[in-house]
Amino acid sequence: MNLIETTKNQIDSIIKNAYEIAHKDNALPFIENLSGAVEIPRDSSHGDFAATHAMSAAKSFKMSPKNIAEILINNMKLDGTFFDSANIAGPGFINFTLSNKWYGETMLAVETMGSAYGTINIGNNKRVMVEFVSANPTGPMTIGNARGGVLGDTLASVLSWAGFDIWREFLINDTGNQVDLFGKSLNARYLQICFGKDYCEFPDNGYHGEDITNLAQMVYDAEGENLANMQEDERTKKLVDFALPYNINLMKSHLERYRIKFDEWFHESTLHENGYIAETLELLDKAGLLFERDGALWLKNTELGCEKDEVLKKSNGFYTYYTFDIAYHRNKLDRGFDKAIDIWGADHHGHSKRLLATLSSSKLSDAFGVDGSKYVFVIMQMVRLLHDGETIKVSKRTGKALTLSDLLDEVSVDACRFFFNAGATSHLDFDLGLAIRQDSENPVYYVQYAHARICSLIKTLETEGYSLPSYSDISESAASLLNGETEHELIKFIALLPEEIRLAARDYDPSRINKYVVELAARFHKFYSSCRIKGEDKEVLLARLKLADTTRTVIKNCLEILGITAPEKM
Repeated sequence: MNLIETTKNQIDSIIKNAYEIAHKDNALPFIENLSGAVEIPRDSSHGDFAATHAMSAAKSFKMSPKNIAEILINNMKLDGTFFDSANIAGPGFINFTLSNKWYGETMLAVETMGSAYGTINIGNNKRVMVEFVSANPTGPMTIGNARGGVLGDTLASVLSWAGFDIWREFLINDTGNQVDLFGKSLNARYLQICFGKDYCEFPDNGYHGEDITNLAQMVYDAEGENLANMQEDERTKKLVDFALPYNINLMKSHLERYRIKFDEWFHESTLHENGYIAETLELLDKAGLLFERDGALWLKNTELGCEKDEVLKKSNGFYTYYTFDIAYHRNKLDRGFDKAIDIWGADHHGHSKRLLATLSSSKLSDAFGVDGSKYVFVIMQMVRLLHDGETIKVSKRTGKALTLSDLLDEVSVDACRFFFNAGATSHLDFDLGLAIRQDSENPVYYVQYAHARICSLIKTLETEGYSLPSYSDISESAASLLNGETEHELIKFIALLPEEIRLAARDYDPSRINKYVVELAARFHKFYSSCRIKGEDKEVLLARLKLADTTRTVIKNCLEILGITAPEKM
């Protein structure tokens, strides 16, 4: 239920009905469609909702917006609606003031829907894949992967609350140059363990992390020097066959600790093994989109709206990343998904832009028999972790990365998830000091404290003989008693959650929920400070207690979306 949307639609109907009456009385001329925007003014003194219909119709009616607004207001019927009154403001806005009925409907909606309050159905159960993290399994996940994890997981949660059928997927890059380099690094460390550090040189561009040495040591502990007598390619394969599954299982355990679970861990190698990539190239060839040059196979990407053509198969016979990305994204829609969303880092911005242009082109859509408009790329910006004023490096190659596991040893999962979900399109300075503070400066603590404060209030009043009422039991008294500006502002903000979820889903921006719940907590704290609950007359106490509990439900639902706990005491 989206009461904001319902209210806006009701205003539109009220105005159109007023126009029909005015037109029949010849007070306004005929136009095909009277329309306008309905918004919530920033300043509530200008009304709770404002409509622009009078200004939109001024040119068609050849009248001033104020005159049109006056005629429309004189012909309005507000009985049985959410509004007490309507008036003219500024150049011709029609401002509407909400009635007690609307505030009551909001509180009743929260009580009725409970843990489902905020859910809407703009998705109509369409299947959406959100692919995120997809870190190379050549080393531990860094804080860059950590940010992508929470953004992808929270976006998937938002879309689920918006009525989509969500599928979370992790792509395992288990082939290609990175895995080849991973194998060479393991091979060098294994031989150095067997015969000393001077036995062989370590690859210049290899992975220098301690985890590589640890993996090689595990193999040595199990096999001794047995692998040293093998051919290098056979030995390297043995090392990779052990290390990749080990790293993948470690990724799974770390992500589960981070409260992220995937529906599928999709192996890149499967598309090579089942011939899907070769089949994809055949389809491109049939569509006349391939050509050969210098022994390599190229995609006519300029014909698809891109600035340059792309190599798909090198002269040595190896496929490029671009080839796999095209095949993998074709595969996503082949599996029946109505939309495929990728969460990629800023370092992939250029690649994602070219790939999206390729995938969404009409020629490629025709070649594959898919709708290219179903692809969405969400680009997150980089993370800079600060410690004692110094930036912590996050390079897997140098071995100086701060891993996700390390971070979760220092900072709570709740704080990590909240901070990393803030503003996907902006750079993030992750302040370790702020994340572990237990005061109002830490936003996640501030929100959780509001929830715990309400739980404590309810328990305290229960010991004094006050039971939490249902809204239907106090509806008449609540409507008249919760009539102050602070109460009204809190209830109006509570009503915004379904709309915030709609906008977050529309814009692929889960950080809206962070901003919303922090502001909701602030409005509750203001209400709690200015509207006394304990010690008031019973009717006032129960009405305000119910509003506090209504707020608690909405805070908890927001934290559920964010994958954050809602403690009952702190």
